[in-house]
Amino acid sequence: MALLLGVDTGGTYTDAVLIRDEREVIASAKALTTRHDLAVGIGAAVAAVLSESGVDAGEVGLASLSTTLATNALVEGQGGRVGLVYIGFREADLTAHGLAEALGGDPALVIAGGHNHAGGEAMPMDKEALSAWLDTVQGISAFAVASQFATRNPAHELLAAQIIREVTGRPVSCSHHLSARLNGPKRALTAVLNARLIGMIARLIDKAEGKLRDLGVSAPLMVVRGDGALISADQARERPIETILSGPAASIVGARWMTGADHALVSDIGGTTTDVAVLRDGRPAIDPAGAQVGPWRTMVEAVAMRTFGLGGDSEVHVRDEGLEGGVTLGPRRVVPISLIATEAHDIVHSVLDDQLRATAPGEYDAQFLRAVSGVDGGGLSEREADLLARIGDGVQPVGRMLKTRMESQALQRLVRRGLVQIAGVTPSDASHVLGRLDAWDAEAAQKALTLLARKRTGSGNTLAKTPEDMARMIVDRLTHQTSLALLETAFAEEDTDFGLPSAQLAAHVLMQKGLDQHTGLLRLNTGLAVPVIGLGASAASYYPAVGERVHTHMILPEHAGVANAIGAVVGRVTIRRSGTVTSPAEGKYRVHLETGPEDYAASEAAMQALQSALEAEARAEAEAAGAADIHVTASRDIKQAQAEARQVFLEAEITVEASGRPRIAV
Repeated sequence: MALLLGVDTGGTYTDAVLIRDEREVIASAKALTTRHDLAVGIGAAVAAVLSESGVDAGEVGLASLSTTLATNALVEGQGGRVGLVYIGFREADLTAHGLAEALGGDPALVIAGGHNHAGGEAMPMDKEALSAWLDTVQGISAFAVASQFATRNPAHELLAAQIIREVTGRPVSCSHHLSARLNGPKRALTAVLNARLIGMIARLIDKAEGKLRDLGVSAPLMVVRGDGALISADQARERPIETILSGPAASIVGARWMTGADHALVSDIGGTTTDVAVLRDGRPAIDPAGAQVGPWRTMVEAVAMRTFGLGGDSEVHVRDEGLEGGVTLGPRRVVPISLIATEAHDIVHSVLDDQLRATAPGEYDAQFLRAVSGVDGGGLSEREADLLARIGDGVQPVGRMLKTRMESQALQRLVRRGLVQIAGVTPSDASHVLGRLDAWDAEAAQKALTLLARKRTGSGNTLAKTPEDMARMIVDRLTHQTSLALLETAFAEEDTDFGLPSAQLAAHVLMQKGLDQHTGLLRLNTGLAVPVIGLGASAASYYPAVGERVHTHMILPEHAGVANAIGAVVGRVTIRRSGTVTSPAEGKYRVHLETGPEDYAASEAAMQALQSALEAEARAEAEAAGAADIHVTASRDIKQAQAEARQVFLEAEITVEASGRPRIAV
């Protein structure tokens, strides 16, 4: 009997499941995710599932972790401070593909160097400029290096990485290690995001491994990659960017395992995000353009999934323009008032009571702060450091902490760095007021929604008459935004070109009138033509109304709340490696390898040399990831041109895949 332990650390909950022989869930459990110390939530969930099942921890043969941590960090703009070394490009290229926006003010150095499309050195790398710059930058947690045409010759990236490690001792992300494709700015963006996540993911894995050992689980830890495959913990530490969409990818694998559905939309609502994907022929598609999370389009292979900043813990924003007003949700996650009140009951209730006694609504009503321990605070400005010190170790009301408008900006930077969490009104609080949830402090939620309801619209009227009305407004908004997310995904995946972006089509008045089944001189009837598999702890609470809104069958599996943890242990280890053969001159065929270009006199010899190198690399990576019974396949995409009645070789891309089930410890 093989016992498999799956763990998912989400923005709000940490889930754990035990599966016997990959056939049945024998136990599942949840615990609150504790961002200040992830080991607490992981330990609580694993201890609970072991207790519920009655099995000995030593019987677990495989432990696997999926996580929304990297996804949430990028959506919320969090992570460590990074430095980018940009080799052979122009300063203006920093703005391409949102690279400057992704840096967010973090330092970047543009220096001479790089290679040409054939892999030849375009210009020597300016090592002196790099060394001088490294002496000036402060508070960097990891570096990213991107060089022109590094996928054709990575020599300058490797040299820069060596110098950075020798001078700083910090981790370095090389862009050619993350993608074999061209497009330097996009590779640089991927390397920047990878560097930003290194410290965060390493802490998560370290905490998880330590807690599993404390509980007696000796099996090696695997991590779910963004395409649903499994990798070793060490591989995830090195390339944390590959774990973006890890949790959502695991949820799709889990959805298929639980339902057997072949064609459906899969919608997974968490605390921070809602992730929507299409299941076709029982398999999720890989996004050919690279994973997109929030505003960032990366070069990471991941499931074709759309991630929306919408979840049970999304921040509620009051829309006070117009005569009626209303609310919108997200994209930022905040700690629910009902949850923060369980941790700091006296201060939260005291502040809420004071705000309720005030004669007029306040700007920061029902908003609180707390610092997050264990996060690197290097590189803070004086104002940011002062504000962080003032917040201290406890829970504080926002209004008492902010003395000036400038400090409001400092607070937002602290939140983006993950150093401070904000607590505020969320859909989870609305569910407590409506009696759909009772896990936390419903009285605090009631007070917070009372404060929110008395805010004024453009007409001068209050937003809602009662906290219950306010709660229904929030839940109705979640239903509306979830419906838009499903429709946007469906339009994006349709083969038909409707002439407008998918987001505009989803919100179009004709689409919305069709959902309302408008009947007049026109009859409009729209909706989804495939079922939706609803996943997430709160799916049963919110998704029946969503199914009704888009007129489709909503499938809510028995273990929908732990789908990510299930998918974490029923997946396979899969390693893909790609490489290119070019023809810089007639009769010369160039293989582009990690060690540099190699030339051959025949195209088949060059392609075979590349394929052999990729197969060896992929197999070694799969073995390092803990795969057994490895199966290796290869595919070739050969581009040719017709010239004078003969075929002329232009380029070939070879992709190798090594796949196997993870080795079970006995």
